Amino acid sequence: MSSYNERIKNFEKVRAYLRDFYVYGFKSRVEYTRKSARSYDNERRRMESWLGEYMRFVRTRDGKNMFISIDSRVSSHNPFYKAWKAKSFTDKDITLHFILLDILHAPDIVLSLPEILRRIDDYLFGFCKPMLFDESTVRKKLKEYIDEGIIVGEKEGKSMVYRRADDTAVPDNTDALHFYSEIAPCGVIGSFLLDKREKQEDHFVFKHHYITAAMDSEILGILFDAMQRKCEITAMNLSRQVLKPSAVRLVPLRVFISVQNGRQHLLAYQPAAKQIKSFRIDYLSDVKTGAVYPHFDELRAKLNHSMQFMWGVNCKENEKHLEHVSFTVRVDAGEEHMIRRLQREKRIGKIEKIDNNHYRFLADVYDTNELIPWIRTFICRITQLHFSNRTVENRFKTDLAAMYRMYGIDGGDAV
Repeated sequence: MSSYNERIKNFEKVRAYLRDFYVYGFKSRVEYTRKSARSYDNERRRMESWLGEYMRFVRTRDGKNMFISIDSRVSSHNPFYKAWKAKSFTDKDITLHFILLDILHAPDIVLSLPEILRRIDDYLFGFCKPMLFDESTVRKKLKEYIDEGIIVGEKEGKSMVYRRADDTAVPDNTDALHFYSEIAPCGVIGSFLLDKREKQEDHFVFKHHYITAAMDSEILGILFDAMQRKCEITAMNLSRQVLKPSAVRLVPLRVFISVQNGRQHLLAYQPAAKQIKSFRIDYLSDVKTGAVYPHFDELRAKLNHSMQFMWGVNCKENEKHLEHVSFTVRVDAGEEHMIRRLQREKRIGKIEKIDNNHYRFLADVYDTNELIPWIRTFICRITQLHFSNRTVENRFKTDLAAMYRMYGIDGGDAV
């Protein structure tokens, strides 16, 4: 629980502040223009109460700028999960919470709403000025806990009865939970489960630890639920070209997560555009599940077919305009790791052995541009390169020639 008492009830606000402060750069007091300087101080203290041990600062001409710094050799747990565990509640919220869970302390205790109300009165009888909980408040709280899976509500005749949900056993060996909590989408679930066990030694250290995805866990949970139920969604989407978010109606089909930078994308059909498009999940907010979409299976099958030509998230759905990519790399003696790397990272491509020292990568894709960052990692090994998209090939070679000139190197043909 956070040591700072002024908590935010709506996690979407927490998500927005965390992005402003840490993902897009921790703003100084002068740069923070969303609200007043006092609001800046309040939000900064709130963030520090969760992430203080990971915060560092530098002094510039404009003042003191904060940033977050994590050494994965020291800390293997995502610090952003702390924001999920700083729950907002009022005095009546927390009082009713503990009374209800004590009344329904075991799964074999089954009570109706009138019986629960009488037992609440028994709890508060000895107080001079006891809190008052009306039937509507208790019913809403029970419904909230049913949605959370804490309480089970069942029909018994014409009445509803309530009981505590069965506990789920957490295994003693928590290595799987440690790994899941830091790697998988919605890993915060694993972090909550780990809190139920005694602290154990961590056996994992992550070279590439994409911690900011934790802030999108709620959005991901809604998307996975919508896909499971084959429903459409509505959301607010922030675009690079437009400063204000716009409302979109989508049919979520798959979530793609980059192994290079951890960025998460939603591949979804947009009825207004009549095509499958990609949306950055960190740009989505206020996501709500809608009705079942009747053509969900057809759209999912269409996307599955398109994936054989997708290097990244660009889905043009037009096989008549596929772009061919081919390049050859030199592999010297003792560099078998380069062959293994090509096989491991080829994705939808193929690897051909030309001779003992040369291997060729080939692929047909929707968008050659998506391969460029990966192809750049083989610079100085590439002996031959050919793109059917000549514009992209010429730009690649021009950029390479410019780099050679910058370092005063004779690049020849620049490949």
